[in-house]
Amino acid sequence: MISIKNLYVNLGEFALEDISLTINEGEYFVILGPTGAGKTVLLESIAGLNPIKQGVILLKDRDITHDKPEKRGISIVYQDHALFPHLTVRDNILFGLKLRKKTKQEMKEAIDWLTELLGISNLLPRKPYTLSGGERQKAALARALSTRPEMLLLDEPLSALDPGTREAMQEELHRLHRTLNSTVVHVTHDFEEAMALGDRIAVIGNGRVKQTGTPEQIFRRPESEFVARFTMMRNIFAGKLIRKTGDDIVFQANGIDFSVPVYQEGISHAGVRADDITISPEDMTQLDANTFSGTITRIIDRGQILYVTVGVPPDFCCLVTRHDCTKMDLKEGKRVRITFKADSIRLF
Repeated sequence: MISIKNLYVNLGEFALEDISLTINEGEYFVILGPTGAGKTVLLESIAGLNPIKQGVILLKDRDITHDKPEKRGISIVYQDHALFPHLTVRDNILFGLKLRKKTKQEMKEAIDWLTELLGISNLLPRKPYTLSGGERQKAALARALSTRPEMLLLDEPLSALDPGTREAMQEELHRLHRTLNSTVVHVTHDFEEAMALGDRIAVIGNGRVKQTGTPEQIFRRPESEFVARFTMMRNIFAGKLIRKTGDDIVFQANGIDFSVPVYQEGISHAGVRADDITISPEDMTQLDANTFSGTITRIIDRGQILYVTVGVPPDFCCLVTRHDCTKMDLKEGKRVRITFKADSIRLF
C-alpha cells in the first residue's frame, strides 16, 4: 500500500497542492486528467524524481518521501519507453540488474521469467529501433519488472500506439496485473482507458485531486463540473434547485424545469449523460416527468453511434445507435421527443 498525505511539490511554473491519496496493495490505480493537470509530476514525485516541499509518501508504512529513486523499490515506464537505443532488448532488460550487481544466474532467471511472462523471446537480440510500438512497450515493461519492484508506475503507456495495438496492450496490462497481483499506478488522459483498466481512479486538474472513486462512481456520479465535463457528460446546465408544492423538487435552467429526486443545499449545476436520454417520435406518449419536445439541430456521426443535438431549448446532446437512428429516420430539422429519468440527473 502507498499513502500520500498532503503532498506539495513546487516546480516553479507548476505545483501540486495538498495531494492526498491511498493506493491499496495489489490495486490497479489510474491517475486521470487533461494535459497539464500534473499527472506526470505526481508520478515522478512518487518515484523520487521531484523534490518534495511538504507532505509524506509512505510505501507499506515505510517513509520514502526523501529516499533516492533507486532505494524506493519502484519502477517507472514512460510513454516514449526510454529504451537505450544502442543496446539489445536483452541488455536493456538486464541494465538495472547489472547496476545492482546481480549474479549471472540471477540475471538468467530474470530473463527466463520475463520471456515466459511477456512472450518476448524473439525480441531479445533486437535493437529498439527495429521494434513496433507494442514490442517496445513490452520491452520497456520487461526492463521495469526485471528488478521485481514493489510498485510499477506507468506514464501514458498506450498514448503512442495505434487503436488496435492499444487495445491489445490494454489486455496485456490487465493480464499482467492479474498474474503478478502487483500494485500499478497508471497515468492517462484517456477516460475509456481508465475505465477499462482501473480498479479506482483519481481525477486531477490544476495540480489538485478533484475526485477519487471507482470507475462507476467517477462516470455516473461526478462531484464537480470539472469531473463531469472531463468524463464527457455533454449536458450540463447552470441553474437553481427549488422545492415546489408537495414533494416535487425541480432544477430550473434555461426556462425549463427538470424533476429531480432529492434536494441538496448549494446546488448550482445539473447534468445528464447523453446515453441516459431517450429519443422517440414526437407523437409517442411518454410517462416520465422529464419529457420535452424539440427539433434536431445537429447530428455527429461516430460510426456505430451518433450524437444527436435536440433544441428544446436548451440544447440536449443524445446518444443514439445507428440502428435506432435509421429506424426513426432521424435527421436535422425533424421534431422529436426526448425523455430522461429523474435519477439519471447528477447535481453538483
